[in-house]
Amino acid sequence: MASLKVLVVDDEPGIRMGIQRILRNFTVSYPFMEEDFSFDTIEAETGEMAIKIIESEPIDIILLDNKLPGIEGIEVLDYIKSNNYNALVMMITSYASLELAVKATQRGAYNFVPKPFTPDELRAAMENITKKLFLQRMTEKMYTEGKQIRFQFLSVLSHELKSPINAIEGYLNIMKEKQAGNSIDDYQVMIIRSLERIKGMRNLIFDMLDLTRIESGKKKRNFSKIDLCEIATMAIDTIEPMAIQKNIKIHKNFPANLYFDADANEIEIVFNNLLSNAVKYNIENGCVDIYLIQGSKSIEIIVEDTGIGMTEDEIQTLFKDFMRIKNEKTKYITGSGLGLSITKKIINLYNGNIQTESKPGKGTKFTVNLPL
Repeated sequence: MASLKVLVVDDEPGIRMGIQRILRNFTVSYPFMEEDFSFDTIEAETGEMAIKIIESEPIDIILLDNKLPGIEGIEVLDYIKSNNYNALVMMITSYASLELAVKATQRGAYNFVPKPFTPDELRAAMENITKKLFLQRMTEKMYTEGKQIRFQFLSVLSHELKSPINAIEGYLNIMKEKQAGNSIDDYQVMIIRSLERIKGMRNLIFDMLDLTRIESGKKKRNFSKIDLCEIATMAIDTIEPMAIQKNIKIHKNFPANLYFDADANEIEIVFNNLLSNAVKYNIENGCVDIYLIQGSKSIEIIVEDTGIGMTEDEIQTLFKDFMRIKNEKTKYITGSGLGLSITKKIINLYNGNIQTESKPGKGTKFTVNLPL
């Protein structure tokens, strides 16, 4: 249970004590809130005392009388607004007027509770202001996190695209000025490298689009009974050209058919990412084994390679966004650092899990468990 700090500003001791009694064992809950809220009350009998408290500690809700000795409540409200304190204010006053209501609302007051009030009236007002506070802070949090995600997205995208764009531009300038010769054959290596760079940029963009769609919840999901063996075979066919270049053998260890209720595109992404990593981080003349195993309560997907492997510390960072393992053996291997992060997020959508076993120089084994 979370606790909200409530500052009661009123020069009448009876009012302060009454509010404290009403809120002592009172909690607020709504279906959309993760936990219930209780209230810790602090008292101030003057506006000056209230400002000192607001300056010294974080306050969530302020119950503020307008008619106070010294500075009035409306002036305290001005102070709160001008200093951008993250608290909601509710005016509690027996001198409410339309003019005061307009003035207080313009200065940021959330609501009014007229004196005298019943315990039920105060509780109802506290329920409303608590809901408002919760939604306001959730909105601020989502906005802040959204800005951070957008900044991270653009930073990584610009960083990852800068090098291949510079390389392609350099090759095109060499070709334009015919620095390597007059025949197209003189530029075959540059053309091939440019095409590889373009492919890498395309994969990065697709990975980042997949990531944002999954995290935003806006990716349309089409469920049907799919054949995992068929999708695995398609993924193997896709990755085969890369495997042939490194003379890597891919061994299929699964039955003719194995059916599962899922979105075919999501499962294809899982197979593509696991197999792509198994080939990219493998050694020359290595091999990749892929297993599909039907259990009574789940299906297991195992992808095992004979590659460069990883340390325990490297495994711990494997599924983080934009995380790529960097060492002497991986510095020439391209990638977005998103493939395994996306894979794990998709597996989580099916209440599944993915485990990693690896040893440097020995290879890596990924085991995916999908509940039926």
